[in-house]
Amino acid sequence: MRNLMTKVTLVAVLIGAGFQTAWAQTATAGAGNSATTQVAADSSANGTTRGGPEALWFDGKGSVWVANQFTNSLSQIATSNGAIAATYAVGKGPVALASDGKSLWVANLHDGTVMKINNANGNIAGTFSVPGGPGGLAWDGANMWVACRENNTVVKLSASGVVVTTVAVGRRPLGIAYNSATASVWVANNLDNTVTKLDAATGTKLGTFAVGRGPFGVLSAFGSIYVSNFFDGTLTRLSTDGLTASAIAVGDGAAGMTSDGTNLWVVNNGTNTVTKLNATTGAASKFATGRSPFAVVLDAAGNFWTSNFSSGTISTSTPSATLATTAIVQ
Repeated sequence: MRNLMTKVTLVAVLIGAGFQTAWAQTATAGAGNSATTQVAADSSANGTTRGGPEALWFDGKGSVWVANQFTNSLSQIATSNGAIAATYAVGKGPVALASDGKSLWVANLHDGTVMKINNANGNIAGTFSVPGGPGGLAWDGANMWVACRENNTVVKLSASGVVVTTVAVGRRPLGIAYNSATASVWVANNLDNTVTKLDAATGTKLGTFAVGRGPFGVLSAFGSIYVSNFFDGTLTRLSTDGLTASAIAVGDGAAGMTSDGTNLWVVNNGTNTVTKLNATTGAASKFATGRSPFAVVLDAAGNFWTSNFSSGTISTSTPSATLATTAIVQ
C-alpha cells in the first residue's frame, strides 16, 4: 500500500508565511444530502477481499466507473441503484481515470502502462508503455498527460498513445490538472510540497509554487487552481499565475476533489468524510463515507460518490441506492 496510508494525524494546521487565509475556517452542517449509502465497489469485495477502490469517473450516461487497485479491474456502477453493471480487467494497480471525451483512460501503477478503454463495452482500445509508475491523468483537449510518481516525470501522450514529450518535475508527482484559460498543466509534487506549472504546448516549466504539506490532488475550477494537501488537511487556492495563494482547512488527509459549479467537494481520507465547500463563502458541510476515501465524483443528479479504499466500498448520497447508513456529521 502506498506510503500515504501510513501517515500520522496532525494536530495543527500551518501554512507557510506569505499565504493569506481568505475563506471562512469553520465547517458547519448545512443543507444538502443528509445521508450516505454504502454499495459494493467490486464484485469480489466482501469481508475478507477488498479491491482497493481508488479512482472514480462519471460517464454522463448513468454509470460511475471505479478503478480497483488490488483486483486489477474496473467496476461499472449504475447511478440509478448502486448495482455493479459490469467488471472489466485492466493492468496491474489501476489508480487513475480520465476521459478524452470519447474513451476512458486508465493509469496502471504497477505495470507501467496506460490503457485506453471503450467505455461503451469495456474493450481495450490500446495499451501504452509509460514507465515510472503512472498514477495521475489529465486531458488537455488533444493529449493525455500522465504523472509518473516513481521517476518524478510527467509524460505527454498523443490521443493515439504516442509519447510526445517527457518532463522532469518535483518528487513523487501525484495529482495533475489542465487549465484551459492559460493552456497550462499543473502537477502536485507530493514530497516537495510544491506544484509545477507546465506549458501544455511545449512542456516548458512555467513555475514551481509552494503549497501545503503533501500535495495530492489538483483541480482547475472557478478561475483558480486548487491543491489538496494530504498531510495538513488543507486546500491551497492559487491564482493561475501561481503568485497569489490562500488556504483553508478541510479535513485530515485531503485527497480527491471535484466541483459542481458552485461548490468544491473534497474527500478527507483521515476522517472518513467528504467536505462540500462553497467556493465563494467558504461555508462547509461534511458527510460521512466509508473508510479511507480517495476520490469523489458527482452524477447527473448532483449526488456524490466516493471511493472508500480501506472499506472496499463506494459511498453515495443517491436516495435510490440500498443499505442507507450514516447521516451528516459536524
